[in-house]
Amino acid sequence: MRTAWISLAFIVVTAAAFAKQPAPQSSEKPIMTFTSASDVTALIAKAKSERKDGQSLVTEPMLELGFYNGHLEYRASVADATVHETEAEIFYVIDGSATMVTGGKLVNETRTNPTNLSGKGIEGGTSRTVAKGDFILVPENTPHWFNTINGVLVLFSVHVPRP
Repeated sequence: MRTAWISLAFIVVTAAAFAKQPAPQSSEKPIMTFTSASDVTALIAKAKSERKDGQSLVTEPMLELGFYNGHLEYRASVADATVHETEAEIFYVIDGSATMVTGGKLVNETRTNPTNLSGKGIEGGTSRTVAKGDFILVPENTPHWFNTINGVLVLFSVHVPRP
């Protein structure tokens, strides 16, 4: 019986000690490895409702794992052209259609951050129509731009860093 009381006392003291510990804080991004079709529908509605007048692009996180980031992109109008210097970008067109330009040279190039450039457009490059169901792979250091959007363009975009 004495052993049972000692065991019970140990459990209570240990539980009390852990209860007083603050929850561990993680500086890492959350892990999101699954997004259902109904989640995508909800993210599209959320992006549409969060979009402000004149805002060309709203992004919502879909998949996150370490350096891999997959986002829903809700594009209601033309945004700046972009170059990602250290990562490729893969697009899947969820809905809508647009004209996409890849290659060429950025117009009025500015540095957005240490690894990205933007510009008001692209000189040269290759134009193609993209629509629901299409996949696009844009290699690193390649200018890309949706220069015409027919209504609203909804994309899944994932950035793939160079190993």
